[in-house]
Amino acid sequence: MNKARIAIIMGSLSDLKVVQPAIDLLKDFKVGFEVKILSAHRTPKELAQYVEAAPKKGIKVFIAAAGGAAALAGVVASHTALPVIGIPVETKSLKGLDSLLSTVQMPAGIPVATVAIGEGGVRNSALLALRILALSDKGILARLERYRKSQKSKILKIKVKI
Repeated sequence: MNKARIAIIMGSLSDLKVVQPAIDLLKDFKVGFEVKILSAHRTPKELAQYVEAAPKKGIKVFIAAAGGAAALAGVVASHTALPVIGIPVETKSLKGLDSLLSTVQMPAGIPVATVAIGEGGVRNSALLALRILALSDKGILARLERYRKSQKSKILKIKVKI
């Protein structure tokens, strides 16, 4: 695996099973990443220190997954000028709508790209991070093009009998 260029941050260990599809996709693309558990509420100083130091280690994009109040992506974005992608984690009480609204409703000047609730959104967070990196990495761009063609191929092979 290459040097980490993407940081995946989760608010708690229970979010690991949620972000696993993004981890798997990044492994498939052979793009370096690291995974951290840091809470916007329980470890705010440690979170800020990590985010502020990450660019010096080569991090180019952050993916932040959190549920409920879902402040994580916004707090990450408040400590960096790098792109931040927020994953709203599904919750028991409101099925993730609370997480989605918390993640997407950022004030002007603190942008967070927000993906959908659920596995599709998680996978899209990794793909969006890869697209951002592809702006300056032709190898990733080529792998993304192959991935897109494989997705198209899967759809075109589906036969429906009526």
